[in-house]
Amino acid sequence: MGRPTISDIAAKAGVSKGAVSFALNGRPGVSDATRARILQAAAEMNWRPHSAARALGGARADAAGLVIARPARTLGLEPFFGHLLSGLQAGLSARSVALHLMVVEDTAAEIEIYRRWATEQKVDGFVLVDLKTRDPRIAVLEELGMPSLVLGGPGGHGTLSSVWADDSAAMGTILEHLAGLGHGRIAHVAGLPAFHHTQRRIRAVRNSIKRLGFETAESLPTDFSDTEGAAITRKLLERPIRPTAIVYDSDVMAVAGLAVAAEMGVAVPAELSIVSFDDSLLTRIVHPTLTSLSRDTFALGMRVAEELLATIAEPATRRDTQMPTPHLEIRQSSAAPPGSLGTARPLGKGTKAV
Repeated sequence: MGRPTISDIAAKAGVSKGAVSFALNGRPGVSDATRARILQAAAEMNWRPHSAARALGGARADAAGLVIARPARTLGLEPFFGHLLSGLQAGLSARSVALHLMVVEDTAAEIEIYRRWATEQKVDGFVLVDLKTRDPRIAVLEELGMPSLVLGGPGGHGTLSSVWADDSAAMGTILEHLAGLGHGRIAHVAGLPAFHHTQRRIRAVRNSIKRLGFETAESLPTDFSDTEGAAITRKLLERPIRPTAIVYDSDVMAVAGLAVAAEMGVAVPAELSIVSFDDSLLTRIVHPTLTSLSRDTFALGMRVAEELLATIAEPATRRDTQMPTPHLEIRQSSAAPPGSLGTARPLGKGTKAV
């Protein structure tokens, strides 16, 4: 049996098509008893409103859209996105709103999905992730007039609402910790250089040479994969004068780097300190456990859902929400470098020893 129609429901309930239309759309014109009989017939036939008809009637889609332009294989390894999606879906589900998720290969494909879903009215609003420098998606979403919320900032998101944490300050917490231990040569295994948050972290590393007195502090971009994280780590550790500490932009790359260090016989933390920018389960099940920046990514996803729904309800109101800066969980992978007892500098604000 195909999709049931209004005529099918009318025949089953023994009423006119007009009465069915009134009942299904919650309009007056039929008695309570007739309305109940029609709704019962529709439920028994598993009838659902057609999305196009709902759109023409001005009804909401009760769905939010999230399009991610990253290689699906790389994305599947990233714990951050798993926790974020779980929180986002939980926040939306609590309001009976679905999440439409699509993974595409590039920004052009992402923009095409935005245009198609907006035209078809498949979603009520969008969540935009991986904010880029001079991001072309911002103008497109502004042109479409769709309620949208950017995860990332500050700045760079035009008139769109946003939820963000200060990546520069977060990186500063890591660098201050390493400077306090006495490290002088720092390497940063960064993510994709086009991303806004990657650029902010890179600037924080570059500025730390003068601010914290490092001998060297450099950033090396990657695609966030374990493969590139391992390859960059190997190159760093093969240098005649290698870094005394490496900061990774993701737990996946940090764990890959830890494995390379073990393979090359470089002891962590006796000869090399490792710090990660996320704090998933991965950081606590390896040995040594990894010092890392920690935040509740599930709660972040819940907050994104909350702010998106508020933006959909009041699209003319621009919302800009700053989340707390992640705090540093100090574990076994960071210590004073070889030949140094470190300094007595106290832990910085937001730094936590465990």
